[in-house]
Amino acid sequence: MTKNYSIEISLATNADRNHIYRLRYEVYASELMQHPPNEASMLRDNLDDFNIYIVAKINGEIAGFVSITPPNKNLYSIDKYIMREEIPFMIDERTFEIRLLTVLKAFRGRPIALSLMWAAFRWIQSSGGVKIIAIGRTSVLDIYLKLGFNDTKKEVHSGKVTFNVIHAKVDELNDFIDNNYKLLFQKVRNHCDWKLAIEFFKPAQCYHGGAFFDAIGTEFDDLDRRQNIINADVLDAWFDPAPQLIHDIKSHIAWIFKTSPPTDCAGMAVGIARSRGVNPDNILPGAGSSDLIFLAFQAWLVPASRVLILDPTYGEYVHILENIIQCRVDRINLRRDHHYSVDLDELSRLAENNYDLIVLVNPNSPTGQHIPQKNLEDVIRKIPVHTRIWIDETYVEYCGKDQSMEKFAAGTFNTIICKSMSKVYALSGLRAAYLCAATFQLEKLRSISPPWSVSLPAQMAALIALKNDRYYQKCYAKTHILRDAFSAQLSTIESVEITNSMVNFVLCHLPESGPDAATVVSKCREMGLYLRDVSSMGKNFNKHTIRIAIKDKKTNQKMLQIFRKVLDA
Repeated sequence: MTKNYSIEISLATNADRNHIYRLRYEVYASELMQHPPNEASMLRDNLDDFNIYIVAKINGEIAGFVSITPPNKNLYSIDKYIMREEIPFMIDERTFEIRLLTVLKAFRGRPIALSLMWAAFRWIQSSGGVKIIAIGRTSVLDIYLKLGFNDTKKEVHSGKVTFNVIHAKVDELNDFIDNNYKLLFQKVRNHCDWKLAIEFFKPAQCYHGGAFFDAIGTEFDDLDRRQNIINADVLDAWFDPAPQLIHDIKSHIAWIFKTSPPTDCAGMAVGIARSRGVNPDNILPGAGSSDLIFLAFQAWLVPASRVLILDPTYGEYVHILENIIQCRVDRINLRRDHHYSVDLDELSRLAENNYDLIVLVNPNSPTGQHIPQKNLEDVIRKIPVHTRIWIDETYVEYCGKDQSMEKFAAGTFNTIICKSMSKVYALSGLRAAYLCAATFQLEKLRSISPPWSVSLPAQMAALIALKNDRYYQKCYAKTHILRDAFSAQLSTIESVEITNSMVNFVLCHLPESGPDAATVVSKCREMGLYLRDVSSMGKNFNKHTIRIAIKDKKTNQKMLQIFRKVLDA
């Protein structure tokens, strides 16, 4: 397809609807002889009191239209032709109907019908529809069937036209089109001036770990279920928050729950700055690192931006860059035979290409590799100052007290440190994080940060945690012991390869001759162990790569038993 015209897709206005009733007469009464002539030369029915019309226009002229019947009235056009008892599926409160897919004769031969079908499907999908019903003219039935609709073999007749009752489940239709016709509809999109208040394609959601809540229950009605679940698919701390933190929060719990927090997290910023040896103006708190990533990247980047990232790395970055901002993303390929270490010479060379942003997760997830602070600082000093350098230090405390680059970042023009307080302070459920950078880098972000972005319990917990460094340093030291022992035992499993880690998880390569990661993860879940299949977190991973979070000694032993049992089976 070459784009030499534009198909405007939009909701019909009142003026459009009046015109559509006349066009319906021209097509369905005069051309197809489905309906008898009438003096008004219009076709309208009781469904038009509450249905939705989507129109396709070329140069402002209606070229086609489609009608969507929502379920709120429990009335559909098929009710005129067939009893519901005769339909081989259940119509319920989330069933939508597509009807009157029409392209006017002068505009046929263009992808207008596909554009309207897709628009109707996306409208239903974004409205929470689960099922779609339709009656498709028998003469064009193949179009519907090729796109994934199911034929009930029930024919209905109206005037000189024969229809077939067809249906589809929204999720199944979406998967079928995604697997078979994604490229086709990408080409259709190139023809469309899309003016519906929904995205052309359903926006991709960022996948994280945390599947273990499927077993516990996301409504939290029986938290005792967690006793039978090992949540090693996320990297939550195996240890508890500092005892003082728990005591202080409990002591004021009722007041904390009912009281609004400081609007701008000013005290939290002061406490972090004091602990890190920088000024409060160098700190911008947020409700977790994801909150800050989405805030900053959407403020700084546009589709024309160019970004350099590691591969593999934390999936959140690829998601926001490629799926949300849709900018150009280049990768530093980390190789398994080099233990996924970052080649600093390659980083320096690539950084000369005037990127808008370079993203480094250090230590990296899911590889567990760390670039020593001094080595990374030497490289950054050589990078052009107009290139922002984002360093995610979520796990850096596991690598030593002197390894954070916060002081360095506060004194530079282009370096921003993102620090989650979730994993290293056992605060994952509270969502507390911050950025540390030169003041001017944070000015715009500060202006668009919503008030009360960090809850009162999270602000308080963050400050108390910073005052209990001795407790947490002992936890980090114990984590290294637990991880090394766990890795050593994992390595005794035949053909399983472990990548040495600096943090609270290990990367595990399964033998390629055996079951893939998805299969092993699924089998482990049946036994209460939730692991993370990280095959999709990097283009350099194969489908036999798993990440396992470190737990306490007893839980680690249980994980090993389950893991061995699954692999042996």
